[in-house]
Amino acid sequence: MDLPLTFGDRVVQPDVRRLSDMRELLFDRSFADHADDMDLYFMYRDLYLSKRDHEILKEADLRYDITIIPPLLLGCEYVKTAGHYHPPAGKEGVTYPEVYEVLEGEAHYLLQRLEGSSITDVVIVEAAERDKVLIPPGYGHITINPSNKRLKMANLVSRSFSSIYEPIVRKRGGAYFETIDGFVKNKLYGELPPIRFIKPRDMPEFGLIKAKEIYGLIRKDIERLEFLTNPAAFIDKFEKILE
Repeated sequence: MDLPLTFGDRVVQPDVRRLSDMRELLFDRSFADHADDMDLYFMYRDLYLSKRDHEILKEADLRYDITIIPPLLLGCEYVKTAGHYHPPAGKEGVTYPEVYEVLEGEAHYLLQRLEGSSITDVVIVEAAERDKVLIPPGYGHITINPSNKRLKMANLVSRSFSSIYEPIVRKRGGAYFETIDGFVKNKLYGELPPIRFIKPRDMPEFGLIKAKEIYGLIRKDIERLEFLTNPAAFIDKFEKILE
């Protein structure tokens, strides 16, 4: 069932990710193979509160989205997004970053760095309401709702690219699955580094502060978001994000 979202003076219908879209990405194969189809999460793309805000976003080559992930167990695994990587932003080869903000609930952001054919780093960012999470260049990512409450999150990202799903689809999921019994390695990846667990922190160098909603940057400080479309110019700052 579609869940319309009221944003400003508009009622927006979502793109819906269903179990039938995700069966091959799940840990619990018995559940994946036999459960009836169902809605898993809802994506509301290209949102804005005013026509002027929309023009500002388009001029900056940015898009503001909201995703809602209800609390679900997919067998013994917590509900999650499909996961994807980002393409390079320019000839330098630095991939596009992305910013998330938890509006309600809590989230685990699983970040995995792919170098050649190997995963060289896996990070879980444990985020709560109002936290900001920056996905730096070079990392694929999956969002997990590990709670019994609805997760509602916003994101800002360049509108100039399409997400790359194939590497995660080929491995039938991310590097690790989060289950009710903890994190389990995805054996299709072979050797994996242990998970590093970190908490979000303020990133004033990017204008990302827990006390301030990211939507406010659209109206008051859009220049601070240049790192989302020109990441090569900020590569030295990205190196410390996941420490």
